[in-house]
Amino acid sequence: MKPKENCPLNKFKPCKQFECTWYIQVRGTNPNSGKEVDEYGCAMAWMPILLLEGAQQQKSTGAAIESFRNEVVKANKENQFLFVNSNLHDNPKLINNEEND
Repeated sequence: MKPKENCPLNKFKPCKQFECTWYIQVRGTNPNSGKEVDEYGCAMAWMPILLLEGAQQQKSTGAAIESFRNEVVKANKENQFLFVNSNLHDNPKLINNEEND
């Protein structure tokens, strides 16, 4: 099944291909099949595939940010622990809950 090459931007006349600014070359990997892509086509026709690729990239970026956040939280907890222990070591009155004079 092959779609008709008519252009909704040109009153449904045949596609002008290289005479049209929207006729672009796309290179990369198809996010659905994983196959290499090197084709020309209308930018409007490529939109669904490009939107899928953008969504996949956002998922991967979100996962990386979440992982980084978890590492920062872990490091902050360790720093708090070290800070509290350092203060207790320097001021033994805090261990016995005594007030400072």
